[in-house]
Amino acid sequence: METILLLAHTEPDGTLAKPALEALAAALALAGELTVGLVGGQAGPAANQIAASGATRFLAVTGGPFAEARYSTDAAAAEALCRTAGAAIVLAPATSRWSRALPGVAYRIGGRVDTHATSLAVENGVPTVTRWFYRQRMEAALTRTQRPWMVLLDSGCVPAWSGPAGAAEVEAVAVEPPQTRTTVTGIQAPKSDEQTIRPDAKLLFVAGAGWTKKQADGAVHGPEAESLILGFLRSAKASLGGSKSLVDLSGEGEAVLRFMTHLNQIGQTGSTPRHSKGLSTCCHGEEPHVVGWRFVNQRRAVNLDPNCGWARGKADVLYVADAFAVMRKVNQLLGG
Repeated sequence: METILLLAHTEPDGTLAKPALEALAAALALAGELTVGLVGGQAGPAANQIAASGATRFLAVTGGPFAEARYSTDAAAAEALCRTAGAAIVLAPATSRWSRALPGVAYRIGGRVDTHATSLAVENGVPTVTRWFYRQRMEAALTRTQRPWMVLLDSGCVPAWSGPAGAAEVEAVAVEPPQTRTTVTGIQAPKSDEQTIRPDAKLLFVAGAGWTKKQADGAVHGPEAESLILGFLRSAKASLGGSKSLVDLSGEGEAVLRFMTHLNQIGQTGSTPRHSKGLSTCCHGEEPHVVGWRFVNQRRAVNLDPNCGWARGKADVLYVADAFAVMRKVNQLLGG
């Protein structure tokens, strides 16, 4: 079997996050000689975290310049690790950091790169990568003869590796940090309870344009819709998605949900999340929307129209009811 290099960047505390552990599990499934390459401010905690994984070698590029996400330093570190390891297959989690840097690294070392992989396996002795095309409507299996072959694995496709911590011997790889014109002075982020996109949440809550339309009394209840949705997200720790028709309303002069952006868009022209459960409200469940739910395991919907798309075999359970009334009761129960 060919040699494998797993690239991972460490968190501020020096450990590995879930996407890196998922990529580790995928690398171990290939049953080749595995080398782990770590990039970050420190590598000891991460190496000890996966010491019992079966990796035969741990390489690391560490230091202040490599602690922050930056193309020039990440590319330099990844290139040095690839050349030191000399592996035929380089696997990395498809984080924003690696997705930005590794295609350039593949060019530098004369390799090839495939992104958005969903699984890796060995078929008839040949490493094979699967990924989806055409907005998750077609699945393809890819092989390459070019080496090194770099593969970026999407998060949520492989169960994360878990095992006891140990003591690992880490080999330092010396890299001269390239000159940079940027300085990271800090991170500004909203409070955790204000986040609406939570990739690791068990439940995906999708709001449709019906929330901003006239209700039974002939009036639009935008403020109440915002209150009900945000109240549910905080109580259930759910992630928020939106239909294209809803996120486009801001450009049409219509009533909008102020916390909804195109980053929340789910469907054929949006994202395709992988939550274990999904609840759709005021969304008709037509094909473009359902494409975004392809990998949601349990799908339920709330809609006043019993003939909507969700009722045509696209939802496991359809509640024919008023979403405002349903979510008022749900929030009341969660609050109690």
